Amino acid sequence: MKTLFTDPFATVHHSFNWFDTLLLLPYFIVMIVLAAYGIHRYTMCYYYFKYRKNYNPNPPSHFADLPNVTVQLPIFNEQFVIDRLIEAVCAMEYPREKLEIQVLDDSTDETQEVARGIVDRYAALGHPIKYIHRTNRHGYKAGALDAGLKVAKGEFVAIFDADFVPPPDWLMRIVHHFAEPGIGMVQTRWTHLNRDYSLLTQIEAILLDGHFVLEHGARARSGQFFNFNGTAGMWRRQAIDDAGGWQHDTLTEDTDLSYRSQMAGWKFKYLPEIECPAELPIEMTAFKTQQARWAKGLIQTSIKVLPMMFRSDVPRKIKVESVYHLTANMSYPLMVIMTALLIPSMIVRFYQGWFQMLLIDVPLFTASTLSIAVFYVASQRVLFPKGWMKTFLYLPFLMALGVGLTVTNTKAVMEALFGIKSAFARTPKYRVAKKGEKSVAGKKYRKRLVLAPWIELFIGTYFLGAIIYCFSNHNYFTAPFLILFVIGYWYTGLMSLLQGRFERWRSGAITEEESSPKPFPVGV
Repeated sequence: MKTLFTDPFATVHHSFNWFDTLLLLPYFIVMIVLAAYGIHRYTMCYYYFKYRKNYNPNPPSHFADLPNVTVQLPIFNEQFVIDRLIEAVCAMEYPREKLEIQVLDDSTDETQEVARGIVDRYAALGHPIKYIHRTNRHGYKAGALDAGLKVAKGEFVAIFDADFVPPPDWLMRIVHHFAEPGIGMVQTRWTHLNRDYSLLTQIEAILLDGHFVLEHGARARSGQFFNFNGTAGMWRRQAIDDAGGWQHDTLTEDTDLSYRSQMAGWKFKYLPEIECPAELPIEMTAFKTQQARWAKGLIQTSIKVLPMMFRSDVPRKIKVESVYHLTANMSYPLMVIMTALLIPSMIVRFYQGWFQMLLIDVPLFTASTLSIAVFYVASQRVLFPKGWMKTFLYLPFLMALGVGLTVTNTKAVMEALFGIKSAFARTPKYRVAKKGEKSVAGKKYRKRLVLAPWIELFIGTYFLGAIIYCFSNHNYFTAPFLILFVIGYWYTGLMSLLQGRFERWRSGAITEEESSPKPFPVGV
């Protein structure tokens, strides 16, 4: 007897009804929109390679007399990494009489004493460094940068977050690009101090590499707008002022300012060959918090900035690209809808025969999911011409992790859409670089997400049931795709619940900070 599996063109008598239509219509709409974002990833790859030669890493001219530069270091509760940051900045090659270093500290813990002591020590050695502490966090990071800017002396402003370690020649390699009058901001590429620490940091590094190699590279070289990443970049002060200054009504104040500044007529430069190493989050909750903040902030920025873009006279291609850039995180709530509809639609469509299913699913899969693989493999091939093939080993986990972020990032996106405000949630820095190295900061700064991990575990189990259903109906082609969902949701859920607990159990100690059930402000 023939089955739907042994005969690819076989069908079971089943008449479509209104319920099937109501189920499949939103499913395919979601899949088509996700495919559109996937096609955009292919477009980024195409632009990158098409305009690859449209780039000159050397400044067109040099300052005869070096300008005054202010380096701003915004920190909040960073006592374990602040000494590393200040040491690196004070070692930068630039005339001291032309340099000003501001430590902008909003800390509420022992970081105040630690940072103040380090600043006093370097100031006594003759470094032009000042400690500025605010008694409130009004405006969070944007507020601290704005407060520092009001008393800054530099014509140009470089910014570094607490987890960055800029190389000594960073300032000298950047500053001469501003000899070109129209340049308002120069961004450099992030690299990773602890890339090889764990599977999670390996995946994070690949994700960031894709952004800094292909997205920034493609947009910068094809004449599109791109954004300052909040750190490892330098601004012309006038470009900040012309855009209306730092504003704190979004969680991604850097992207907000970037778009306003470019709409005001300033040009941005991206220098991928200039690297600035930083520390990646080593715990799942910290990574989720960072991603949720970025997801919420970009949607907030899109709501604020896109109406300005549409009313402006910037070219249409820039407007279109800006929509893709700023609304990309809408894919997370769309993934939730797809998750809810996937199994019911699979049951309904199963009776069409699997050949008919693949006829529709393969093009959508190629546009949406396969584009992720192409995008990140291409970025690794650019960075690591001899070792890029091992990227294929990480791809299943990369895709699974992207699926696992759906719960927390969807909540963040929905908060942005409904105008729900939340605090700027810092990403804890633990000062670890080597594999197996333990964090002395973990117990102090670790917080836990309460509800989200259990939702993720439940959804993963739901997809496990879908896999069992597929095998019971000989639908073996869908199962590998569903396995990514199981791995992704279980990985993020279990890591959120268990990471850090083993250290606590081994030591037999439970601190108030460690056991606190209070989640991150942008977590579920």
